[in-house]
Amino acid sequence: MATLIAGIGEIVVSKNPDDVLKTVALGSCVAVIFWAPKLKLAGLAHVALPDSAAANGRTKKLPGYFADQAVPYLIREFKKYGITSATQVRIKLAGGAQIMDPNGTFNIGKRNVLALRKILWKYRLGAIAEDVGGNYSRSVVVDVKTGKVKISSPKKGEWEI
Repeated sequence: MATLIAGIGEIVVSKNPDDVLKTVALGSCVAVIFWAPKLKLAGLAHVALPDSAAANGRTKKLPGYFADQAVPYLIREFKKYGITSATQVRIKLAGGAQIMDPNGTFNIGKRNVLALRKILWKYRLGAIAEDVGGNYSRSVVVDVKTGKVKISSPKKGEWEI
C-alpha cells in the first residue's frame, strides 16, 4: 500500500486498489476527486486558484494549481485508462474555506469552488458530494479501491463524503 500525496497544485492518479491518495491543509484550496468504480482508478488534484490567465508558465509544472487546468488534466488522465463517459466517473469536492479573510475581501475558497463547478459543467460533469466552505482547514484521504473520501479537520474531527 502506498500513500500518494498531492501538494499544492499537484495531481496524483492511481489504479492500484491498495493505494490511498491524500492532500493536507486545504484552506481556500479545493481537492477535486475523480473515481472510476469499475476500474478502481482514482485521481486527486489540489487546486489553489480558480483561473490560469496569469499563470506565467506554472500550469506545466503544477497542472493542478488552477481549476481551469486541473479538471481537463484529470479528464485526459482518465481517458488514458479507457474512461469515455461521464457516467463512468464519480466526482467529489472538498475544501474552499474562508481562511485568513474574515471580511470576505478575496473569497478565494468560494471562487475556487464556483470555478470548479463551472469547468465540470462545461464537460457535462458534476460532483456527487461536496464538503466545501466554512472557516476551517481540511485534509482528505481517498481510498482507491472503494472511492471512499475521508475528511479530517482539527476543529471538526473526521467524517466521510
